[in-house]
Amino acid sequence: MKKNISILLLAVFMPFFMQAQDLLDALRYSNIQVSGTARAGGMGNAFGALGGDFTSTSINPAGLGVYRTSELTVTPKFTYGRTEGNYMNSLMEDNKYNIALNNLSYVTVIPTASRSDVGLISVNLGIGYNRLKDFNSNLLFGASGVTSSILDSWIENSNGENPYVNTATYPYYDDLAIAEFGGVDLIYKDENTDIWRSDIQINPFDEQIQNHPVAQRKSISREGSIDEYNFAVGLNFNHKVYLGATLGVTDIYYRESSIYEEWDEGDIPNFESLQFNNYLRTTGTGYNFKLGIIYKPVNEVRLGASIHSPTFYDMHDFFHTEMYATNNFTDGIANEEALSPLNNYDYQLHTPLRATFSGAFVIAKKGLISIDYEYVDYSTAKLRKGGDGENFSDENQEIKEAYKSVGNIRVGGELRATNNLSLRAGYEYYPTAYKSTSFGNDQFKSNDELSVYSAGFGYRFGSFTFDLAYRMTDMKEYELPYTAPVSGYYPVPEAASFDGLTHDVLFTLGFKF
Repeated sequence: MKKNISILLLAVFMPFFMQAQDLLDALRYSNIQVSGTARAGGMGNAFGALGGDFTSTSINPAGLGVYRTSELTVTPKFTYGRTEGNYMNSLMEDNKYNIALNNLSYVTVIPTASRSDVGLISVNLGIGYNRLKDFNSNLLFGASGVTSSILDSWIENSNGENPYVNTATYPYYDDLAIAEFGGVDLIYKDENTDIWRSDIQINPFDEQIQNHPVAQRKSISREGSIDEYNFAVGLNFNHKVYLGATLGVTDIYYRESSIYEEWDEGDIPNFESLQFNNYLRTTGTGYNFKLGIIYKPVNEVRLGASIHSPTFYDMHDFFHTEMYATNNFTDGIANEEALSPLNNYDYQLHTPLRATFSGAFVIAKKGLISIDYEYVDYSTAKLRKGGDGENFSDENQEIKEAYKSVGNIRVGGELRATNNLSLRAGYEYYPTAYKSTSFGNDQFKSNDELSVYSAGFGYRFGSFTFDLAYRMTDMKEYELPYTAPVSGYYPVPEAASFDGLTHDVLFTLGFKF
């Protein structure tokens, strides 16, 4: 059973967290930011033309051919993230700490029989792990005096005023608010008009519904990551042309839980409070292929290009919701609860193809500057083979309508301060995947963006290397607290804006042999 109420509603109004198997999933698991070793992280992961670092197997596998010696690396990462939510000019913030393994890799260099610098110089093999995305974050927002309510959407659905609603989702949303369906007593039929209403509404018979003001608050907890296990080969021809290929096996673990609350601020007849909880856990495994080339026309210049196939995922979702309510009736206080069924669902996801074009310039053997341009068209993501026979044709059309192609930029530099010490800095920019206008409406999420600023250093002790990087991710997002009504009769919630700063410290221990 699919959990989406309406992909059209998601595309136009974009609720913060409601359901899966929709365009939100397509973007969540397609929009990645490759991360591996501390050296690459300190240089903005701009390694498409550089190579000699295992991170390149997830960007341009030709970089594996640049290795001259075998290497073993391990990279832990320490993260602190803080996000400030602004909802109706009310500010709230939350934070989260996390420790993870960002990279583990082994590369072996196999020289060919030839001792000259002509022909095939070496065949290099690599196996290891890079992190593609971190989901870990805590978010919080809320305000007082709000005249929109989550109940408005459910009343609209129950009254048949939403032409897009999928009634199969009622046991997870609307039914939980209706006592006669085993839910809590928040929505009920008016005896005289046979229409659904709630005590929050001042006059449900006006052409434009008005609500008593309520206080609202929502907290969201996200955990998990996308990890890639790479099996790569790189070829070195004449120390001028490098070719590479990677088989990537990806693993997704994503868990999101949210708690949405509303409560009376003093003048509602019966309604006291409600709490609506969502829980989603997604796991998935997939595979992709990458091919790449690096060319050195002269020793100071390196040019790179790579292409990544879509990642073909098999996905599984586990989902349920809960509702709790307190009403103050004439015969006393009623504390009620309602639990949805437990929903398990299997489907497939094909992420977009990606292409990277790179260039690097070496300056007097003392430093270098590198830049990557990564092209990806998010509108080409596809959902496939739902567990109930669903082909997702409508959802895929709406993915095409809502998303666009983007160019991600990664820039990095390195300065060799001494024979043993190198200093690094970098910048990454990931623009929004949302079109500015789709479905005939402006997309406020077209203002989303993400930037990463990085710096670091590396020190070599004979065969041992130590690299450290600091990365600051600056995130800007806009979201709604719940799915907005579409009929025009009910108040529409304001969007909350989120400013997030995530601080990562990575260090890599390496051994060359």
